[in-house]
Amino acid sequence: MAGDKLQTARVVSVIAATVISLACGTNYAYSAWAPAFAERMKLSSTQSNIIGTFGNLGMYIAGIPVGLLVDNKGPRPSALLGSISLGAGYFMIYRAYEDGPGSIGLPWLCLFAFMTGIGGCGAFAGAIKTSALNWPNSRGTATAFPLAAFGLSALFFATISSLAFPDNTSDLLLLLSIATFLMTFIGTFFLRVIPTTPPYSTLPKEERSGSDSSTLLKRTRSTDSKYSAGRLSHEPGTQPETISYGDDTPKDPTAFNEAEGPNGGTEETSSLLSKSTGSCPGDVAYQDGNAGPKANRDSHHADIRGLALLSRMKFYQLWLLMGLLTGIGLMTINNIGGDARALWHHYDDSAPPEFIQERQLMHVEILSFMSFCGRLLSGIGSDLIVKKLGMSRFWCLFVSSSIFLVAQICGTRIDNPHVLGFVSGFTGLAYGFLFGVYPALVAETFGVGGLSQNWGCMTLAPIVFGNIFNLIYGHIYDQHSIILPDGTRDCRDGINCYRNAYFVTMAASLAGVGVSLWSIHHDWIEKVKKRKERDRGREA
Repeated sequence: MAGDKLQTARVVSVIAATVISLACGTNYAYSAWAPAFAERMKLSSTQSNIIGTFGNLGMYIAGIPVGLLVDNKGPRPSALLGSISLGAGYFMIYRAYEDGPGSIGLPWLCLFAFMTGIGGCGAFAGAIKTSALNWPNSRGTATAFPLAAFGLSALFFATISSLAFPDNTSDLLLLLSIATFLMTFIGTFFLRVIPTTPPYSTLPKEERSGSDSSTLLKRTRSTDSKYSAGRLSHEPGTQPETISYGDDTPKDPTAFNEAEGPNGGTEETSSLLSKSTGSCPGDVAYQDGNAGPKANRDSHHADIRGLALLSRMKFYQLWLLMGLLTGIGLMTINNIGGDARALWHHYDDSAPPEFIQERQLMHVEILSFMSFCGRLLSGIGSDLIVKKLGMSRFWCLFVSSSIFLVAQICGTRIDNPHVLGFVSGFTGLAYGFLFGVYPALVAETFGVGGLSQNWGCMTLAPIVFGNIFNLIYGHIYDQHSIILPDGTRDCRDGINCYRNAYFVTMAASLAGVGVSLWSIHHDWIEKVKKRKERDRGREA
């Protein structure tokens, strides 16, 4: 009965994490309201991009402090702060829109956008960590739901907006303010990290002295997990076997390389974020969302965090790929509304503003839905790639960068607004593929104990590259724009308004393809090297 209650609590926590994540990805809905907001506030494309960049900046720059808060204090404080920041940020943007041009300066608008980013980061970090810890044997599936909901957020709010109050940017901003606050605030109370593995108890000394193998491998009693302290999988009622490496002397099952499992296989044979980590830092110790015992320092799993990351080449490798690919995606995500407006003004100058806003919302919805699909395909598919095919998760990044390349080619070629969906669709799919697998790569490389703060380090990369590509787009767009008598800006040059920006990101996509292929090759070399070392150890 107690086990059923714990299982129910875990399911409720995943549902709460998914609802919270649905409210956290609203920065990707920026293009749904940014063009109308810029028009009313008399902002240039560059100024509008600066506001959008500050929203992304808040999402990514808060990663490290939020990660430290989640890893040390549990998910609830972070999610609660996130709900307040989201609600307040969007409400102030709504008030600025209502008051009209000149009512508030650009620095304040950037601050409010920054607050929405911080809010999304804080609540999302708590949701992901809760799902990852509550399901140590199914983390791939458990984290796939909040990851996918995060990508679906823009579609969710854009659809509500188009159905409930079409062509009304003011009501959309008010909805974002109220809904994001309530969804995250209420969901916070259902975020609970349930201990999945009770403390292990070993057999009495006299029972262990009966056989040599039992002195080397302690049998464990666990009612909630099929994994023992030595990380051996066994069915209930059976005893774990002693590990042998080819000779007659049983070995200590915990004495193996960090990158290998107890059976000689690499940790990549585990599911996405699904390595059972009952004794890993961060896996135990939360009661109702609060931190408990200190991390177990005896865990044989990698636990690399903080400044220790700087000494690892893989950190720079993952950081560079993260920056390149997210920067490419963020340029289109923040500016697909500008793409649509430029193409429609050139294609049909009689198209009313309401119609163009509907097209902009449609592309936000396409981006969001394809991101949702990409996250599910990548998160769960990477498990299949590793477990069934024995290949590297970096293949998902190769797929992501290749799809990004196709999207950029479309961005430089498509001048008909009716088929602009190829740009938004491919961009959303590639962006989803990227984020669906990246948490697994980070946890697999540096350990799940410091996942939140390590993920925060990774999310510093989009700040650099996203800012660069967004400013390039804004500068190019403004060069082709004219200032109308009423003070608003408009570009009638169609695809030429922004084409050169997509040439820049096309080159970045090619670099992403190259780096991901090199990563696959380097990963394969490391596996071969470890296999040879293991074989030499067996022969010895």
